Amino acid sequence: MRRVSTIDGYFKKKNPNCSILEVNAGEIPLPASTTIDIPIIEKIDIPEENAGETSSPASTTSIDIPIFENSPTKYRRIEVRKIDVSLLECDPGLCKQICDYDVNQQDEIRRAYIKLGPCQPILPNYPKSGKEKHLRSFHRAWFKAFPLWLEYSIEKDAAFCLPCFLFSKSTGTSGYHGQVAFIIEGFKSWKKAMDGVRGGFFNHVGKDPSSFHKIAQRSCEDLMNQSQHIQKVLDNFTSEQIANNRLRLKASINTVRLLAHQGIAFRGRDESASSMNRGNFLETLHYGASFSEKMVDLIKNAPKNATYTSPQIQKEILHACSTKVQKEIREEISDAKFCLIVDEAHDESMKEQMAIVLRFVDKCGFVRERFFVVVHVPNTTSLTLKHEIYSILSHHSLNIQNIRGQGYDGASNMRGGWNGLQALILKVCPYAYYIHCFAHRLQLALVASSKEVGVVYCFFTKLPPIVTTVGASCKRFEELKLAQASDIEHLLAINELESGSGLNQISTLQRPADTRWSSHLRSISSFIKLFSPTCVVLLKVQAEGNSSQRGEAKSAYEEITTFDFVFMLHLMKEILLITDSLCQALQCKTQDILNAMNLVSSTKELLQKLRDDGWDALNSNVILFCEARNIDVPDMNGRYIERGGRARHQQDDFTIEHHYQVDIFNAVIDYQVQELKR
Repeated sequence: MRRVSTIDGYFKKKNPNCSILEVNAGEIPLPASTTIDIPIIEKIDIPEENAGETSSPASTTSIDIPIFENSPTKYRRIEVRKIDVSLLECDPGLCKQICDYDVNQQDEIRRAYIKLGPCQPILPNYPKSGKEKHLRSFHRAWFKAFPLWLEYSIEKDAAFCLPCFLFSKSTGTSGYHGQVAFIIEGFKSWKKAMDGVRGGFFNHVGKDPSSFHKIAQRSCEDLMNQSQHIQKVLDNFTSEQIANNRLRLKASINTVRLLAHQGIAFRGRDESASSMNRGNFLETLHYGASFSEKMVDLIKNAPKNATYTSPQIQKEILHACSTKVQKEIREEISDAKFCLIVDEAHDESMKEQMAIVLRFVDKCGFVRERFFVVVHVPNTTSLTLKHEIYSILSHHSLNIQNIRGQGYDGASNMRGGWNGLQALILKVCPYAYYIHCFAHRLQLALVASSKEVGVVYCFFTKLPPIVTTVGASCKRFEELKLAQASDIEHLLAINELESGSGLNQISTLQRPADTRWSSHLRSISSFIKLFSPTCVVLLKVQAEGNSSQRGEAKSAYEEITTFDFVFMLHLMKEILLITDSLCQALQCKTQDILNAMNLVSSTKELLQKLRDDGWDALNSNVILFCEARNIDVPDMNGRYIERGGRARHQQDDFTIEHHYQVDIFNAVIDYQVQELKR
């Protein structure tokens, strides 16, 4: 297609009023109705280059749209101007480069040039150039050889390439990406133009399918192929395809919600189609789909770009779920005052993670605690934690001035009076009072009292190795269960145990955790319950194990079959039963500080009552326990009297062993009460 049939169009007066597209163009014989809609976003008037002259014949309409969705009072003015394509420059030597246009206009300008076709003017005689003896010129026959891309500029007497001009990209001051001769300067070496396969035109086209010229040609075809346009592709989706895609996505969302609710890992080691186990997400998805033949077909025949099962999709769905939960919590808080509960710990990948819990009173007057977010922090300095907390609160539009309490542990970076996290927040919000976690303080009290009393410290030092020795292998676990079953049968036979549903269950020894004193109570209770089966296992290891195993078993057996160990076992159980009730109560979500102080006072009273009135019952239980298991009991026929609420011992009336046990009893309870008073 030729743009013009005569030379007249090239010498007509240029239109000076073309500030809309910022080009100077000659008249091109096109229908007057040929226009392009180009949106131009502006808030002020842009002055014309040639002020005072006749304005461009372009109609302008303005519309106002909100800048923000939730702020209808702020608008941005959009001016849509219809540009006459006839104003575009046709001479390739004078055309403005495509990359110099506004990015929103470039595709429309490209389409206009493609519709017009390459500029191929037919002249009677083309200008000659070169050496005087060998003057050469452009030949019109070359248009027939390269009808789709070859252009000729009368202004520069040079050949150009239309596709390369349309899809060239500026690389800054160094020029343009592609062949500069056919884009900016023009090709003038007429002697080499058709010099075989090495000629200028053939060399420009290139043999490689990935040459810049061929890529530009394909880009032209794609741009004009409206059937492949993204909007056309979306419009071609049928209602059935949309429904099927929604079903696949819904199945993936339900699977993500299930795994997230149960705290189960998503990914598998091998998720390929040939794998026997493709991970929890894919296996759960296919298992749920197996109840419907339609879902099986939908997942099996899903297009590659609409399976909704990729790891990235899983993360996006999970992120959307977390955002939804946070939004619900934010709406539940509304404008109410709230408290911060923060703690940090490192995960399996040794990354420090900070957890934030928000405590508030809802609209119905109930105290709520909501786990809000876990965020990675590079370090645990008070400034870092403060910045992360402020960032999260501001992101969710939570006013820092509404903080009415801070609950942290007792580390220096958290509770420091000058540079601690609580002090930094207190400077901004003076009503954000800091409270050291009562459950954590109770644990510190138990640790301090256990270390101050030597026999208690030794007891808790010896207990974990004994539990480890008994449960060192699966074989010993099985032996422990068999011994426990035999012991239960014996006790039922002599009417020492009651029978019934849920009673006398087979259990195992539990190992205590250093930072969880509730686990110490469970460990002691399970040890007392399995005392006899434990002795049976240790005796069997002494008889059948190797030398090192026999030594460990003998040492453990001799330790647990002493009166001192059994006494400490029962004493610590009584104390931990009282303190564990307080620990569990302090961790209730609806607990308040007044009730917490009352619980602490009640615990101290119970400990004092145990010291005043609990000796006889404890001593009797220990003696009966030892006699039932053939453990030597020291002489306990002495007497003791109460003076001033404290046990005053008369050495003449009872044995040294009795005196020693009473001292331990009082010392342990004294330290518990003193630490709780702090």
